[in-house]
Amino acid sequence: MFAIPGKSPVTLTPAAVRQIRRLMEREGASGLRVGVKKGGCAGMEYTMETAQDVQEHEEVVEQDGARVIIAPMAQMFLFGTEIDYETGLLESTFRFRNPNVTDACGCGESIKFDDVETLTKRMNEAKASG
Repeated sequence: MFAIPGKSPVTLTPAAVRQIRRLMEREGASGLRVGVKKGGCAGMEYTMETAQDVQEHEEVVEQDGARVIIAPMAQMFLFGTEIDYETGLLESTFRFRNPNVTDACGCGESIKFDDVETLTKRMNEAKASG
């Protein structure tokens, strides 16, 4: 939908690849669906769930056996994002390093994105250079 030929909309760190593959194997899933929804104090939140199939207009990113399925409404917001998986003493979680985020709440669970016009301009510039 918002794809740029030859350019992956998101990239995965080796730690994220390992964790996504573990989730896929444990759940018998074909991938991890990533999206965004309204919510939280900054306005938007990431969503993640294991997926059994790919829906129409979803973007699929495959890297070293891990598969991320990006929901259509999230593609523009996630363009250029690196997904990582961090393990700490108190928690283990996916981290999104997203160049489109303009603000985040103090707890880091909620984000705010550039406006749609800015995101569209950035994607068009990437298409032209790419």
